[in-house]
Amino acid sequence: MNEDRIKGKWKQLTGTVKEKWGKLTDDDLKVVEGNSEYLAGKIQERYGVARDEAEKQVREFERSL
Repeated sequence: MNEDRIKGKWKQLTGTVKEKWGKLTDDDLKVVEGNSEYLAGKIQERYGVARDEAEKQVREFERSL
């Protein structure tokens, strides 16, 4: 699923995102609004992982949809 489709279905996907990354708050998810770069940044911030690892996790998540 490409980023445009993710943005379009973001409200439906927030539950799935919360299951995968439970440390993200509802406010985080409202601001992310399907933006994969911002999501990777929030994952990096909340989980203390390197930027490339956070981006890898987001890409894997996108492929799983």
